[in-house]
Amino acid sequence: MKKLSLTVIGLYALFLHAFSQNSGLDTVIYKTKPLALEEINLVSSYYSQSGNHSAVTGGIGDEHVVDFANGLDLKFVGWDQNHNKHSILAGLGFDHHTSASSAYVSATGASKTGGTRIYPSLDWTVENEKGNTFGLGAYFSTEYNYQSFGLDVHFSKKINSNSEFNAKFSAYFDQVKLIYPSELIPKSSVVSSTPTYYTTASGRSYLSGGGGGDASGIPSSPRNTFTGSLSYAQVINTSLQASLMLDLVGQSGYLGLPFHRVYFNDGSDHIENLPSSRIKLPIGFRLNAFVSDQVVIRSYFRYYQDDWGIQSKTADFEIPIKVSQFLSFSPYYRYYTQTASKYFAPYKAHTAAEAYYSSNYSLSELTSHFVGIGMHTAPPQGVMNNQHITSLDIRYGHYSQSTDLNSNIITFDFTFK
Repeated sequence: MKKLSLTVIGLYALFLHAFSQNSGLDTVIYKTKPLALEEINLVSSYYSQSGNHSAVTGGIGDEHVVDFANGLDLKFVGWDQNHNKHSILAGLGFDHHTSASSAYVSATGASKTGGTRIYPSLDWTVENEKGNTFGLGAYFSTEYNYQSFGLDVHFSKKINSNSEFNAKFSAYFDQVKLIYPSELIPKSSVVSSTPTYYTTASGRSYLSGGGGGDASGIPSSPRNTFTGSLSYAQVINTSLQASLMLDLVGQSGYLGLPFHRVYFNDGSDHIENLPSSRIKLPIGFRLNAFVSDQVVIRSYFRYYQDDWGIQSKTADFEIPIKVSQFLSFSPYYRYYTQTASKYFAPYKAHTAAEAYYSSNYSLSELTSHFVGIGMHTAPPQGVMNNQHITSLDIRYGHYSQSTDLNSNIITFDFTFK
């Protein structure tokens, strides 16, 4: 939290200093405009999930989850003497969830049924008169068993009036607390800054990865993620816009979770064990068709594969329909299918001969459907006759998975000017 706060203060002071240097130059034709609050977004969502393949209990437990999330984004905008537009987006998110399976996540055997996640973020972007942009971002997230700090750099280049190139490079540095099932607490729990081998109560050894621990004495292990994202957008004609997206993601460190149990075919239980590296390659294509002034068809297709053996395909459609000048509805649908990871097997299907194993059904073969509808309203007199609330978005979606996982989510997004 201190790192992010210092970043916010430092950037804000830098911009104020830059603007103040030119504030007294009356001879400059174009006057600077200091950063000012332009927009506030308040987002709240409620999520409910049910299923019966919890990884915490080896792929056979209750997956019931309820999550309530709130997010606040503040957008500041200003201009410098070179006509460059500076934007700062500061965000703060807060999630609280309860989970049936989390009662079995404990190094002491004590029951824990929920958790809280807090995630502040900060992004600065500068845009010149040609529409080219450059920006930096910083992110932090913390919850009871996980901490993450991220940085990114992003830029865009207008090739001509109809095409644009975008790039983003990001890095996330995470620490995972090694909280074990009560029956599999390591015999050795000494916190070390170097990688350490532990032996579980079931007699199986594994590498903790080191990384130290916290005041509670629970060791932690690092997980690093590096992503490069490239995209090219093209206006084909007045009715069609298309974009091509390519990502390359590399992960290293402790990529499993120690409280994910795995039951072997001999009846013994173990801690999920996955490779310490993973490479992901998603390729996406987006096509927007403007059918009329009232109807737009937005489509998205993605192919994905990784070196854990998963291949997936995604098709996404959204059709915003403008009912009036200030009201529109957007039905949407997403289809997803994937093959199973070579490291996945269900309850009591793994054998002692396997080096890597998991019963987490997110790594299984599956097909899913997500269907919903959104509503956007921006009345001239303001939402609920409040001129400061310029727009309201409400979205509802239902998700179903072939593994018997089902969920519902409803989201409210208020925009204040």
